[in-house]
Amino acid sequence: MSSRDQFASKIGFIFAAAGSAIGLGAIWKFPYMAGTNGGSVFIFLFILCTVFIGLPILIAEFMIGRRGQKDPINSFKEQAPGKPWFMIGWLGQAATGLILSFYSVVGGWILSYIIRATSMSLTGNGVDFEALFTDIIANPVEVLIAQATFMLITLIIVQAGIKRGIEVASKWMMPLLFIFFILLFIRSVTLDGAIEGIKFMFVPDWSYLNAETFLLALGQAFFSLSVGVSAMITYASYLSQKEKIVSSAVNVAIMNIFISILAGLVIFPAVFALGYSPEQGPGLVFIMLPAVFEQVPFGGFFILIFFILLLFATITSSIALLEVVVSIGIGEKTNTRKRATWIYSTLIFMIGIPSALSFGVMSDFTIMEKSFFDFIDYITNSIMMPIGALLISLFAGFHYTKKISKEEFQSSPLLFKIWLTIVRYIAPIAIAVILIRSIFA
Repeated sequence: MSSRDQFASKIGFIFAAAGSAIGLGAIWKFPYMAGTNGGSVFIFLFILCTVFIGLPILIAEFMIGRRGQKDPINSFKEQAPGKPWFMIGWLGQAATGLILSFYSVVGGWILSYIIRATSMSLTGNGVDFEALFTDIIANPVEVLIAQATFMLITLIIVQAGIKRGIEVASKWMMPLLFIFFILLFIRSVTLDGAIEGIKFMFVPDWSYLNAETFLLALGQAFFSLSVGVSAMITYASYLSQKEKIVSSAVNVAIMNIFISILAGLVIFPAVFALGYSPEQGPGLVFIMLPAVFEQVPFGGFFILIFFILLLFATITSSIALLEVVVSIGIGEKTNTRKRATWIYSTLIFMIGIPSALSFGVMSDFTIMEKSFFDFIDYITNSIMMPIGALLISLFAGFHYTKKISKEEFQSSPLLFKIWLTIVRYIAPIAIAVILIRSIFA
């Protein structure tokens, strides 16, 4: 038995893995992607892509991590000695560090909104939410302090380890996330006119059924499941060999789909009920939603609940991202968990400073005609994640023998054949198309 720290329970692992997937991708990005791409058709394609492409790759990451019982780099080195597959681990470490560098900036924005919501300064004063958002993200002192605070929260949880830190935090945050979401869902769907938002989500407009919408839905499925950056490999490395990875992966995928749809049911009925457009884009959460809830009874309370919920979801993702980097630092045998956590958190914070300042003092600085924030977002989500997912799919599909794969899969022969076909052929082709589109779009 490995001496490596392990999750104390299967539910703890599922909550932690689901928390990694359920973050800004499900609550922030999914609603605005659905809002700008036809609603119901995008949602339908997203579910299909999650189940038939994202889930098989998630299973592959669980398989690699649990079998290796080490950090991503050393896991690949042990399972493929003398071969360059370990570079997937280096790619994952770089990608997760970069993602967290701008993810922590958004986490800081959420903290800024929570402070204002707590003091009730978001309601009752005729607030111009678009101007407020612009002012917050352009204030260098506020964004850096908020970013540092968010990183400190993440650091404290990861420093405590798997059982006492990540698992405990996930066990508390995920149920609270569900409870808060149900509360907001009830408030949103009971507004007069909310039925139009529900129709937007579930009555198909087939004019949006095209290759572009499919590719966007597929990209969202990868992003929302956190596949391709070794986060799930890392979490699965703390999983006992007794646990069945297929059922765990299915539970994570179901929870991710459920929260994504619930996020839409919180946002779109309220948006339609109060006469707004669902095509607001990335500002839907920070600009549109406060404006919507300001106009309903106890709106200030619901705004506060929503941003606390968003903070929980963001933290459960950020601790997974940091854990990838820290686990590799510990795996190199040069750091204790505490030392590695502080070193890498500080480094990630420093890398994230230009992203934090991208909408203020560094707004004129661009790379490839993108702000520093948008450039880091682009290279991680559009380049590094697809490459990582592609390589992980090929490793699980072709490096493992069928005997090894069956031993790890631990499910029905028919499901195994379907999974193997997808990770060998269907998923690589789909990912390659996304990658080509991202590069040449």
